[in-house]
Amino acid sequence: MTQSAPTTEERARRSLGASGDAIYRMVERAVRARHPAGGTLVDVGCGSGHLWPHLRAHFHRYVGVDVIRYEGFPAEGEFHALDLDRGEAPLPDGVADVAAGVETIEHLENPRAFVRMLARLAKPGGWVIVTTPNQHSLLSKTRFVLRGEHAAFTDTSYPAHLTALLAVDLRRMAGECGLVDVAIEYSGRGRVPSTGTHWPAALSRAFPRALSDNLLLAGRKPHG
Repeated sequence: MTQSAPTTEERARRSLGASGDAIYRMVERAVRARHPAGGTLVDVGCGSGHLWPHLRAHFHRYVGVDVIRYEGFPAEGEFHALDLDRGEAPLPDGVADVAAGVETIEHLENPRAFVRMLARLAKPGGWVIVTTPNQHSLLSKTRFVLRGEHAAFTDTSYPAHLTALLAVDLRRMAGECGLVDVAIEYSGRGRVPSTGTHWPAALSRAFPRALSDNLLLAGRKPHG
């Protein structure tokens, strides 16, 4: 008897609705470097809303979108329920000064549809931010050579993590959506292969592509 595939909600509950602080700090740096204070942050795949404390002082409004409302979602936030594999965010075009998808795209069946959604939500001149596990890291490459699988896409990560993406994949998606000023950045924090320890911070900062567990794409929606 075959086992049915988990639903989007079941996969979401397994993720616990949170990412590591190094990822949120990476997003915070990217946003502060690009967006003047004020406006609306739309967090698609928001989980428990842990991004908001990092950027609360930088925006007037926080909107979270996810398949379920996790415990701990900010009381001042506005929440919209959506199966990200099945629908479109119930928000108007151009509502977001920053439309972010933090550690969400790898959970989805159609990553291109997700980036298109973020681009639709961003206002002209606004920014799209996407983060995902870094397949260029020494950790992921070592795992792939030794076991034929990426570090964040093992059997224990499945079915929560479905889609492994490279930086070039994200750049292509951004280009397909017409985003400009596209950049790839790294978390500056990563694990040493075959250990539970992390690289020294100075070393990770010196070699971010190789020694970071996560990466970020930023792209601006042009005017006109």
